[in-house]
Amino acid sequence: MEEFASWRATGRRFTHRGHQIFWRDGGTGSDGDVLLCIHGFPTASWDWHAMWPGLCARFARVIAADMIGFGWSAKPRHYDYTIADLHEQLLREQGIRRYHILAHDYGDTVAQELLARAADRARVGDESLVVESVCLLNGGLFPEAHRPRFIQRLLASPLGPMVSALGSERTFARSLASVFGPETEPDAAAMSQFWILWCSKHGKRNGHKLIRYMAERRKYRERWVGALRDTTVPVRLVDGLLDPVSGAHMVQRYRELIPNPDVVELPKVGHYPQLEAAEETLRAFLEFHGTSVR
Repeated sequence: MEEFASWRATGRRFTHRGHQIFWRDGGTGSDGDVLLCIHGFPTASWDWHAMWPGLCARFARVIAADMIGFGWSAKPRHYDYTIADLHEQLLREQGIRRYHILAHDYGDTVAQELLARAADRARVGDESLVVESVCLLNGGLFPEAHRPRFIQRLLASPLGPMVSALGSERTFARSLASVFGPETEPDAAAMSQFWILWCSKHGKRNGHKLIRYMAERRKYRERWVGALRDTTVPVRLVDGLLDPVSGAHMVQRYRELIPNPDVVELPKVGHYPQLEAAEETLRAFLEFHGTSVR
C-alpha cells in the first residue's frame, strides 16, 4: 500500500468547473514529447503505475488525471458528467499544444472524441491542440461489439441509482476480477485499492451517472468510429484477447472497420493489459513510438 499512498501524496490538483481534479505529472525524456494517459471505468490514473517509470523515461512529460467522478478527484452528486473537456483544459493550462495519447476502456472513448475535436480544428486551420499519435488498450471502440458485464447493464438501467448505492466490495471485486485473464487476476491488496478508488468521497453513489458513456457511444457512434477510421495520425491497438468485454471479438471488428490496422494481440491477457502484462504492454507501446510515430 505504500506505493499506492505515494501515488496520491505526490499528485497535483487543478480546478475544473469548480471541482478539484487529481493528476500526476512526470517525465525525463529529452525529445520534448508529451504523453496523455487516460484511464477507464471504474478505476483511475493509478492504473498506469506499473508502466509509469518506463513511460516517464521515454517522454519529456507524462500526464495522467483522475477524471471527475473517479479516483481522488471530486465526485459531485449533481453534475453533468461529460467527456474530453477536462483533459483539454489541463493541456491548455499546461501550455501543451501537441501530445500523444495512451488510453484504456472508457479512456478510449475520450481519445476518440479528442481525435474528432483535433480533426475539427485542423479543418479550420486551428493547431492549438494537435494529437500526434494514439495507442488504445482494451475498450468499447465500437458499441455493436461491446459486451458490458451484468453490473454495467444494471448501472445503466432504471435500477442504476439503487445499484450504485447498495453495491458492496464483494460484488465489486467479483465483477472486476471477471474481466481479467485467469492467470493474471489481481490479488486481494490490488482489489482493495480499486475499491478505495471507487468509494472514496462517496463515489460509488454516482456509478449510474458515470456509466452513461455506454449510451453516448451509441449516440455518437458515427463521429467516434469515424474519428478512428479517418484519422491520419498513427494508431495502434494493444488488446488482451481474453477480455470478455472488449477482447478478441473487438479486435475482429477493429480489423474489419479500420484501414491498415496496427494491432498487437496479447493472448493470455484480459481487460487490463497495463496491469496484467505491464512489461509486454510497455514494450508494444514503445515499439509503436519507435517505428510508427514520425
